[in-house]
Amino acid sequence: MLKTIYTNGTFYTMNSLKPTVQSIVVDNDRILDMGTHEDMILQWGRNGTPIINMEEKTVIPGLIDSHLHISSVGINSLELNLIGIKSKDELLAAIKKKASTLLPGEWILGRGWDENIFPDKRIPSIQELDYVAPYFPLFLPRICGHAFLVNSRALSLCGYHTNMVIPYGGTIVTDPTSHKPTGLLLETASTLITKHIPQKSYSQLKEALKNALQDAVSLGLTSIHTNDPNYLGGASQTYKLFNELVNKEGIGPRSNLLIDYDYLEELKASSMFTGYGNNKVMIGAIKLFADGALGGRTALLSQPYEDDGNNLGNAMYDNDELFQIIKDIRENNMPVAIHTIGDQALINVLDILDLFEPTRFRDRLIHVSILNEVLMERLKGSHRISDVQPKFVTSDYPWIIDRLGESRAKFAYPFKTLLQNGVLCAGGSDAPIEPLNPLLGIHAAVTRKKREETHDGYNAQEKLSMYEAIQLFTLGGAYATNEEYEKGTLERGKLCDMTVLSQDPFRMKSADELLTTKVEMTVIGGEIKYRNNEL
Repeated sequence: MLKTIYTNGTFYTMNSLKPTVQSIVVDNDRILDMGTHEDMILQWGRNGTPIINMEEKTVIPGLIDSHLHISSVGINSLELNLIGIKSKDELLAAIKKKASTLLPGEWILGRGWDENIFPDKRIPSIQELDYVAPYFPLFLPRICGHAFLVNSRALSLCGYHTNMVIPYGGTIVTDPTSHKPTGLLLETASTLITKHIPQKSYSQLKEALKNALQDAVSLGLTSIHTNDPNYLGGASQTYKLFNELVNKEGIGPRSNLLIDYDYLEELKASSMFTGYGNNKVMIGAIKLFADGALGGRTALLSQPYEDDGNNLGNAMYDNDELFQIIKDIRENNMPVAIHTIGDQALINVLDILDLFEPTRFRDRLIHVSILNEVLMERLKGSHRISDVQPKFVTSDYPWIIDRLGESRAKFAYPFKTLLQNGVLCAGGSDAPIEPLNPLLGIHAAVTRKKREETHDGYNAQEKLSMYEAIQLFTLGGAYATNEEYEKGTLERGKLCDMTVLSQDPFRMKSADELLTTKVEMTVIGGEIKYRNNEL
């Protein structure tokens, strides 16, 4: 690739030594030089060097999503989309409509229901599910992915009986009177069903992944940290699919692949490890779950749920087993990426991590939703990073107050305090649980409320400045993969990854303007990968 000059724009470098420039010069995939329009054209604009006029648009470092499931985003587009369903009756109608389109033996699959937005907050009974879908097995994960609706046909396929052994950390919810299943499964109980769902073909998976990767780039994402082996047929096939699409076909953002612990042996057998690959596709940390989610009351808390006084949530492993898992990962010199939503889950994880020497890659604590002063102090250190999802704030409030009570809810998603205490933080979406659009996450971090809400924000003292919020999704994401010297800011020698916006986020009268801001261009390694308008 020849040298290229991107010029006549406002380039926010996110580097305090040189906050803005007018022009950036790219050589191959890296930033060669930067400065005023006149200087860069004078020094580099000869011998036919391509010059791309940014037409005074706003440019920021390439946006990074630090935690999502990009393959699930793609696969969900092939299935029943239940996000935004507003009532139990609407959910049942959507299931019935889908059933009318299927052939015998096909499954009803989908995701996204959320009873917290239903008027009565009630989910369908198994009898209602059987009525609208009597002939097709049904499996519908909640929006959080930690609770699941199934019908009798699905339970019969897994051979359900009252004395069935349920995987540790999981529950088949039963009626307290009849002791029969209600149609709701929690956490690892879902694996009893998922192993019976027909696998999609390689070509189907590749097409779904391709579409999602293209969507990510159109939303300004230049890098993603994505957890996919459970959806894409294991560790080796996951790497193969990303390698074909990103490296060979040039589709999608840079992709750091989080590999579930279940596939560690397969990863080793393939001679892959954290850091394997290149700066476009790389094996990342080993992913595991310490607990569940707040929506289904399966996040592990140190004190019972305010609205369920006998319930502390679910631990995915007992502490001895969690210790052995982390020990196994460390013996292979790899970092961990651990889902920890409840405060007790985080306590358990940190107690164990503190027993081991860090690797050269940072350990990642994913979500860290419910905290206290002591835990925030324990999260400090250059060897670990808190991987937070700001959009959870606008989705979880106000019902999270019912779950936790007013006092504990003040320590939910304390982004400002984390940063003020020197905790390294990265920002992600957890898509498809939340929308893939990173500007929505930035908006949530700045406002801590939905657009239509008129209050000052939930726990308003935890609102971030626009600079801090954008930094979560740029330099923060680079820290999560130990690539802060490669990307995250616009500086000489770094990869030329840039997101071009239709409006300047640092000059907005209201952060709500982010919700109408468009991505005009996405540049990865100096190449335009997406263009909205002809610049």
